[in-house]
Parts: sequence; C-alpha cells; structure tokens
Amino acid sequence: MLQIRLEKPEDIRQVRAVNEHAFGQSLEADLVDGLRKNCPDALSVVAEKGGRITGHLLLSPVLISDVHQTVHGMGLGPMAVRPAYQRRGIGSELIGYGLNILAERRCPFVIVLGHPDYYPRFGFEPAGRYGLRSQWSDVPDEAFMILILDRSALQGVSGVVVYRGEFTEAL
Repeated sequence: MLQIRLEKPEDIRQVRAVNEHAFGQSLEADLVDGLRKNCPDALSVVAEKGGRITGHLLLSPVLISDVHQTVHGMGLGPMAVRPAYQRRGIGSELIGYGLNILAERRCPFVIVLGHPDYYPRFGFEPAGRYGLRSQWSDVPDEAFMILILDRSALQGVSGVVVYRGEFTEAL
C-alpha cells in the first residue's frame, strides 16, 4: 500500500537515490540535499511502498518582488518518482498532498517550472497571465506556471519570481 507522508531523517539516503534514478544524474539530488540543509522552510514529501521510498517532492520558498512589495510563496520541484513506479499516479499524489499542506498553511501561491500538459490538472496556469516572469530569461512562458491559493495576497502584484540561491548554483 502506498503511503504519502512528510520526509523523515531516515529517508534521506533513499530520497537521494530516487532523485538520482529518476533524473539519471546527481544534479537534482544535490539540489534537494542543499535545500534540506540550508532551508528550514522547505517541505519534503515522500511516497513509500513496502518500506521503500518510491517518490519524492520538494517545495521550497520563492518570492515575487516588484517595486512596491514582496510576496512570499513556494516553488514546486524537484519531483521524482523511481522509473519502475512512474505513470502510476504517484506524482499526482505527492503534489496533492503537498498542495493541501500549503493551503492549510495559508501559502498564497505555488510556482512550478514544468510540463504545460501535466500541471494544469492541479490548477496551475501560465504565470505570465498575472504579469509574473521567471528570474531565468530562457524559461518558456508556457512552462512557467502558478497556482494561486490566495488571490487577495497577489492583488496588484507583478514582477520577477525569485527562487532560492541553491537553484541558481545548481544550474
């Protein structure tokens, strides 16, 4: 039976392996390790089946900065599922669990840089519709999306969405 839950310290080794296997490299696993170490506000969610971690989702702080104000939210990703378990809905369950926690915590928005055919099912829409753009100029508009959880918090806000420094260092 699949269980979706928050990461525990004893999961760290397996979470790293999930990210390495899913992405075929260590870049994302290194990013997750760095954020876990440096960012106490990160939210790390795992999928576990039979004592084995089969999937992982990390949500970490981002901010929208414009000339008038700064609004804090969360960025979704990386998300990884072991290749043998992909296309079974594990990613969707991880996202649903994480988004529910963020909604309970009254997070105003979630940003994702991801596949434009996948994330809209969760309510994500192009961030450009709201005058928001990525800090990285080479990000395609259709892949840079936002899920607004509190419209009043983003009233009149536009500008650049900034991720934690670990993301830039990883690139």
